[in-house]
Amino acid sequence: MALAIIMILYVCVGVLAAVGSMYFSYRFVPVRFEAAVYGVFLIFIAVFYLAFTSYFGDESAWRLETTAIFAFAILACLGIKFPMLLVAGYALHGAWDLLHEIHQHSGADVFGGRQSTQVPLAYGAFCATFDLAVATYIVYRRNDWLAAWASSPTRNATV
Repeated sequence: MALAIIMILYVCVGVLAAVGSMYFSYRFVPVRFEAAVYGVFLIFIAVFYLAFTSYFGDESAWRLETTAIFAFAILACLGIKFPMLLVAGYALHGAWDLLHEIHQHSGADVFGGRQSTQVPLAYGAFCATFDLAVATYIVYRRNDWLAAWASSPTRNATV
């Protein structure tokens, strides 16, 4: 019961963090650069797993976690130009967070025998909520981003 309450609280914090991020990016970041902000941010939140790997001393988890981070970084970089890849990156990262949570608290082997790192209690619930909310926001904003890229002065410059 206590874990369920903690997870509900973290989901609420994830919603609030996502709404705050969306508000600030919409209000203060030029449309043309908003996708880049979310791309870079996806890389930063994926790298948290290396910090957890180091902190919890999960030496055998380095390979799995580093591979996942490279995959998220590729999706993030390509997603700056192709927003649907950014949506995929955030959605997959949300699933990755939930898999860690399931692996850690249910004892199920969701990584096919590979060692994953531990995460702080309910971190997966917070991050999955944040990731899925941001993915939804990207779907909502992608046409504006693509239009801003298409009308970009550097894109239309002739050499």
